[in-house]
Amino acid sequence: MLLTEYRLELVTHALRQILPLEHPADAALRHFFQAGRIGSNERTLVAETVFGVLRHRLLLEQACKDQATPRRLALAFWVRFGGYNLRELTPLLKEEESEWLATVKALKAETQTLAIQAELPEWVIEKMRPQFAEEEIRAIGLSMQQPAPLDLRVNTFLADRNEVLAGLQQEKVSADVTPFSPIGIRVKGKPSVNRSPMFEAGKFEVQDEGSQLLGFLLAPKRNEMVVDFCAGAGGKTLMLGAMMNSQGRLYAFDVSEKRLANLKPRLKRSGLSNLQPQLIDHENDIKIKRLSGKIDRVLVDAPCSGLGTLRRNPDLKFRQSPDSVRELTEKQASILAAASKLVKQGGRLVYATCSLLPEENQGIVEAFLSAHPDFIAVPAGDVLQQQKIPLEMGTYLQLLPHVHGTDGFFAAVLEKK
Repeated sequence: MLLTEYRLELVTHALRQILPLEHPADAALRHFFQAGRIGSNERTLVAETVFGVLRHRLLLEQACKDQATPRRLALAFWVRFGGYNLRELTPLLKEEESEWLATVKALKAETQTLAIQAELPEWVIEKMRPQFAEEEIRAIGLSMQQPAPLDLRVNTFLADRNEVLAGLQQEKVSADVTPFSPIGIRVKGKPSVNRSPMFEAGKFEVQDEGSQLLGFLLAPKRNEMVVDFCAGAGGKTLMLGAMMNSQGRLYAFDVSEKRLANLKPRLKRSGLSNLQPQLIDHENDIKIKRLSGKIDRVLVDAPCSGLGTLRRNPDLKFRQSPDSVRELTEKQASILAAASKLVKQGGRLVYATCSLLPEENQGIVEAFLSAHPDFIAVPAGDVLQQQKIPLEMGTYLQLLPHVHGTDGFFAAVLEKK
């Protein structure tokens, strides 16, 4: 795309609005686009530059030294990662900028600190160290700097994978099966799949492959009573309903009315009739207490730092802090304890996060197990094997973008004796 004064000005303006990160970057970008009449080419350039700057912010700030203005960050990104050369940018540059951009191009990433190479704040690296060696932290960080692929989950209540693959082929969408999830499809590029007639007919949903694997760990059966404890907009809930073949009872609890409202159109498309969305005030709501000891399977996809999703949400690493993580771990422990009361004897409880931090993952599970001797951990690897999923895992599920090509996920399978 040809870079012009107008386009540079537009990108600079967007970065100026979004970089304070008072709001999630995707929401702030939507607001920016709604506020002005911007052509589709410009929207693409603005979105790619904003997310590119967030992905590579630590290196770009190092390159800008003490002049990390939105304009300079954009120019540095274009030269370093955006595929533009100095010659293309020259007409837009002020006198001293050409010389400076040549140094940006020549900057050697491998001589930088681990934080800059991995594009992870120092405090995040420190929290990862108990579990990951330096080399692995670097590899995780590098993989998080790449955009995530687009994964779909086939709604097995209405369709099978081969049918959806054949339909996508007819729609000239290039796609293949996912390596691990037996109901997943990975799409090449970024086509508008939500305009597909199959999407409108409820035959598939957009869902990361890692997220799909959580459903297979819970493995609900027909006619069981199942709870999705933190349902959100219901991606996993809909998967569980399809696995149950719309038989039995499935409760979708959440504290956010807005998130549950977003579930309604998806539920309608899905064709499922066994799902009951329920708004709760907190994890100890009376609606939950009524089901105490009656539930076969409970999924707790706990609110977390989201640091496993940096390929999609690179702003999270700057919007979280040690304090916010401490608050989250208190909430996680409380939610897991409350959810465990629902599980009947012999029932299953799956605790999951999209975080890479041990204190949100193993730390929570191990503290729960020592306080609840009536629960045991079932090796996640064994459960995946029972589900015929070719994925080697030990006690816990730990998915990493550079190894599995998914978001970073953690899950533990717990059973009540």
